[in-house]
Amino acid sequence: MFRKTPEAFSTDPQALALSKDAVAKGFDAGCTDQEKLFLYMPHMHSEDLADQDAVVRLIEAMGNHDGKNSAVEFAKEHRDIVAKFGRFPHRNALLGRTNTPEEDEFLKSHGGFGQ
Repeated sequence: MFRKTPEAFSTDPQALALSKDAVAKGFDAGCTDQEKLFLYMPHMHSEDLADQDAVVRLIEAMGNHDGKNSAVEFAKEHRDIVAKFGRFPHRNALLGRTNTPEEDEFLKSHGGFGQ
């Protein structure tokens, strides 16, 4: 919904708040692994490094299951981008933000994530 438009990110703050509240209340304890990954996704979409660190910890804490290693690596990739740039450069054009020279260089070799 709203792919490749600024509206694609318009409800991210609400989704993140709901996700954080659910995790704080322990609702994820009763979830399947796939449900947990869905619940934690708003953390991965956040441009706040603390949220990125949290999603890496949450996924690592899930233990061993099919797909966990790739989910952890995907979360770490997101975190590393936010750690380096303070944001996701692939969102800049849609959100009317100007790229830094470093972000321009990064985007030449990185296709970005879903927009």
